[in-house]
Amino acid sequence: MQVDREDTFDTPGIDRAKQEAEHLATVVLGSLDAETGTDDLARKAYRSRTQFYRLFQALLEENPGNMRRRLLLERAAWQLARTRQPVTGIALDANYGSLEAFTRAFRKAFGVSPSLYRRSGSLRIHLPAPNHYHFCPAADFPKGASKTTMDLFDLFAGTDSWYTRRLLEHASGVSDEQLDRPLNGAAKVFPWHTADKNLRQILERIVQTTEVWTAALTGDRMPDLDNRPAEDRTPAALLARFEKVDGVFHGILRDVRDRGAWEETFVDALCEPAETFTYGAMFAHVITFNTHRRLSALDAFHRLGATMKGSGDPAEYEAAMAAKVSDPPGK
Repeated sequence: MQVDREDTFDTPGIDRAKQEAEHLATVVLGSLDAETGTDDLARKAYRSRTQFYRLFQALLEENPGNMRRRLLLERAAWQLARTRQPVTGIALDANYGSLEAFTRAFRKAFGVSPSLYRRSGSLRIHLPAPNHYHFCPAADFPKGASKTTMDLFDLFAGTDSWYTRRLLEHASGVSDEQLDRPLNGAAKVFPWHTADKNLRQILERIVQTTEVWTAALTGDRMPDLDNRPAEDRTPAALLARFEKVDGVFHGILRDVRDRGAWEETFVDALCEPAETFTYGAMFAHVITFNTHRRLSALDAFHRLGATMKGSGDPAEYEAAMAAKVSDPPGK
């Protein structure tokens, strides 16, 4: 591992200070894989604890403990972006005793959760620093690393979740009359379904798709598709239903992705008779028909005079996620 820095010691006559700063920064970076305290850092720098702190603050303008935590978080960001290492393992590598503690620290530093950062495909790992010393990976990638961060599952699954939430949130500003107004020329999506009658039904069927497949994957009972009370079909209720199952659904498929098991099969016991599907075909099915309905919902909003910004393009999700991680808190 290396330290990436912008040289701030370019004034003639301070070579010694530059060398000392390099030495102190290297000591901290070399401690990232050890469970160590600042006393140990001082010993490795051949300084007393008091002298170590004084020199560090004077030359690097940062507390050594704070710098070490920052570098660990920068390394964690690189691992999230460039490897398939589980988030729990990355949290332990960063010296956090629990995933919850790591998530809180990472969110405070980068403005998003570790899982959302990984989905975003961000390449920015450096946090604001007074001394411009940063984590930089070695030139050769470690085992499990990849030189590309683009993952189509993350892109499609992320777009599906993000755009569905946006649609349901936007629907809260539409009247019941608009939600239930009949649609002219609505397409029949499935041979076993009637055509979507109105905007409310389009939105509910997007949610139902996730509910049904989550039940099939987890062995739960078939959700009620036709006899939901009116209070379960408001935009707020639909959003709550979606939030309940979306994480479970994509969590299962993320594990499938990580195992490279898209061709593996599962039995959908909710079908009559039961049917067997591959995980890959099922995910493609969900994305295909949810995309159709999301675009139909956008068109319906436009026709109702409640136009929603965006066109349903996955590039919009990608840009939104990049924006979330481009300016972390404290910058």
